[in-house]
Amino acid sequence: MIYGNINSPMFEEQAGILPPLLGEVLRFLKETDLASHEPGVFDLELSGEKLILQVLDLVTSPREALRPEIHVKNVDVQFLASGGPERAGFDSLGRKERPVSEDLLTTPRDILFYEDTGDKTEGSLYMEPGTYAMYFPWDVHIPAVSAEGKAASIRKIVVKVPLKALMK
Repeated sequence: MIYGNINSPMFEEQAGILPPLLGEVLRFLKETDLASHEPGVFDLELSGEKLILQVLDLVTSPREALRPEIHVKNVDVQFLASGGPERAGFDSLGRKERPVSEDLLTTPRDILFYEDTGDKTEGSLYMEPGTYAMYFPWDVHIPAVSAEGKAASIRKIVVKVPLKALMK
């Protein structure tokens, strides 16, 4: 998992040490006004690679109402474009053995939901506009969690980057 903010004074250094495609995704998020983009799912091409851009309008929920998830074919780059704040949960132990709630890994969604086991190993990230988190296939995560116990409207951007595009 990689976490940061596009408004950081060290943004270019952060983007520069990543695989080039991930750095380009971060620059795209910084340079594109996605807060006013229409919601939906769109094709995106960067550096000749086909990515998926999701522009989502959500309301954060209590942690207990959400399921941990992973993706195996894609790196999930999540970006809070507006609204919030949001907490994003993660399990520091990663993909250990745990009960599966729903397996959609072979569908275009590339997602597997785990049952919520109330793990004590779970942490969270504080997301405000401009914040991003990159979740790799080994990163169990729980997006759109209410911060400070209050539901909040958020504009969440998700860029799905094929893992194989980073391994060239």
